[in-house]
Amino acid sequence: MPFAALFAQQGSIRVVLLGEEQNDLYQLLKKQDAVKLQRVSTAKDALRKLKKGDILLCMADGYPKAKLALDASFYEALKKKNVKAYVEFPSFIPGHSVQDSLFHGELERAVVSSDAFGAALAKLTILGINDTYLLQTQAAQPLLILGKVAGLNTAAYGIDDVKQYPLLFKQDGNYVATTKLSGFATGRYGPNDAWKAVWNHILQDLSGKPDFALKGWLSYVNPAYGKHETLPANAKKEAVRLGVDWFDKAKLYVDPSWQAEYEKFQGNGETPFGPQLPNSYKVGDGSLGLLEGHASKIYFDGSQQFRYWLRADVQGEASFALAAAGKYLGTKAYDQKAKNVVDFVFDHSNLRAEERNDPNSPSYGLIGWSVTHPYVYYGDDNARALLGMIGAASLMDTHKWDEKIVEAILANFRTTGKFGFREGHIRDKAIQEKGWPYFFNREIEHYAPHFESWNWATFLWLYDKTGYKPLLERTKTGIRMMMAAYPDKWEWTNGLQQERARMLLVLAWLLRVEDTAEHRAWLDQMVESILANQDSSGAIMEWLGAEDKGKYGKTSSNAAYGNTEATLIFTNGDPIADMLYTTNFAYFGLNEAYHASKNPKYKAALDKMSDFLIRIQVRSDKYKDLDGAWFRGFEYDKWEYWGSNADAGWGVWGTLSGWTQSWIVATQVLTGMDQSFWDLSKDTQVEKYMPAKVKLMMQE
Repeated sequence: MPFAALFAQQGSIRVVLLGEEQNDLYQLLKKQDAVKLQRVSTAKDALRKLKKGDILLCMADGYPKAKLALDASFYEALKKKNVKAYVEFPSFIPGHSVQDSLFHGELERAVVSSDAFGAALAKLTILGINDTYLLQTQAAQPLLILGKVAGLNTAAYGIDDVKQYPLLFKQDGNYVATTKLSGFATGRYGPNDAWKAVWNHILQDLSGKPDFALKGWLSYVNPAYGKHETLPANAKKEAVRLGVDWFDKAKLYVDPSWQAEYEKFQGNGETPFGPQLPNSYKVGDGSLGLLEGHASKIYFDGSQQFRYWLRADVQGEASFALAAAGKYLGTKAYDQKAKNVVDFVFDHSNLRAEERNDPNSPSYGLIGWSVTHPYVYYGDDNARALLGMIGAASLMDTHKWDEKIVEAILANFRTTGKFGFREGHIRDKAIQEKGWPYFFNREIEHYAPHFESWNWATFLWLYDKTGYKPLLERTKTGIRMMMAAYPDKWEWTNGLQQERARMLLVLAWLLRVEDTAEHRAWLDQMVESILANQDSSGAIMEWLGAEDKGKYGKTSSNAAYGNTEATLIFTNGDPIADMLYTTNFAYFGLNEAYHASKNPKYKAALDKMSDFLIRIQVRSDKYKDLDGAWFRGFEYDKWEYWGSNADAGWGVWGTLSGWTQSWIVATQVLTGMDQSFWDLSKDTQVEKYMPAKVKLMMQE
């Protein structure tokens, strides 16, 4: 017998699988050359089919509503046939007392709790498993437990202080899973290689074939392209098209027919979570606004929780992406929705209404954070909304919003202190009580680019178009102080890398208005700091700064996991890219930096970043509401969507139609057109409104 044939025979296994044809494990096994597979629908048929040397895999088709119906006689029959089995979510486990109630895990993850897997899976390795319904029982030496632990790939603080639920254990030579482990593709478990190692171990042990190995894997949510795959010539245009069409696929445009449901889920805006809308629901036209996207909660069936919240920044940012796609693809149908979402902000919501629309009010011109919190003014959110609107207006050659754009930029400027700092947010009550001059004359320092730098960018943009020098002078003061404070005094939100990324735009535009050696040095310093952490794939690795300067650093304990906003990494060096806070903004800023400086090194890094983002765009035939999106997190060594999902609202698998989706789509268009935002928006007519608005708004 040829050696290859002998090896195949030694590594092959015979499997009888009790379960439905669509079961993930069945779909995987039927593609394995080394598996002789039979599928049956009842336990009785399974016992009848079994022969000596077979293994039996029993799937929980009714999970989580119905347990797999097995009784003592079933296990006795296995013993008589001398056949070993894997059973999941069974109604009966010999020798075990099982509680009537199920445990429902949400933040909990699977953790390797023994040395049984050997080098393939070390003890304390973390595996992701979503929305787990679990039989509550005890097991002496489980291979896997379910528990709430901190860490990326390893339970960093151990599991001794964690409430542990046996997830997988052996009983009389059989494997028993207290939940549905076979739903790894539908339930979107990860990382893929870790779950593959679990199934290899089970199949090897049950069959007595230690050299058996699964080929390939099954996943229903995947990156568009492999890490080293050659991109087709139209890859960028396809990414742009999919990126804006995702707004429709995910039904993010609010429609009057389900507006009441959206408002119920939104509530007061503190927990605006709800399930996916039915496929039959209509998609709106943007005139009632665009929702945020997905939360990072995956249900057992693979569907994902939505964030039913209307924010101002999302509308402005999405308008830019839509108009950019319309221009780049020659599809003017996108323009109407781009116009509608901006009109929603200015004319058809409370975001620029009431005191924000009263010329005599000190908060005149400001844009509310969200429809539930219109009285909260984040300068950063205002800036991104405005930049999006400026970009959209430029691409569609309209001057409809020029006057309101001037009002909004000046409104933010006059609530910015003497040194150019504004702080994270200001509430309307404080502005009404103290008046805007109080804020304009404050001597505050706030070394947080996340909150300050894009506001500065709007000031420089308006200065360039109007020549109003206070915009330049105050911004230069802030930038100089910010750069002098780098990095030791910088206050970071979810990581230091995102703060660097946010500085690129304003430093690039400072070069546009004053091209000096010092300003070039500042820009180069920031670009080099970011590119020092750029992977060969184009990904930007996350990086944490000094612990005492971080708002949301690495999770401090197992108990703290999932309680606040959080970074996606646990330790510097973890190969994770963040498309919500870092890569998205770095991409836009680096494009502006390249066009301002003409530095070829910036261009090379920009091209790599573009390719990376094209490759990691989500593709899914099964989950249409995800197809074309970008998730927040991506692990570029494993090349899959993975990270520490500790963030309470915007974790690894979160999407955001504004911050993430729109800046990526719009910048893909800018790079595809070899264009900068600065040059794109040069023909604005804001200057004609400036004298009257300065007189109205800037006289103390």
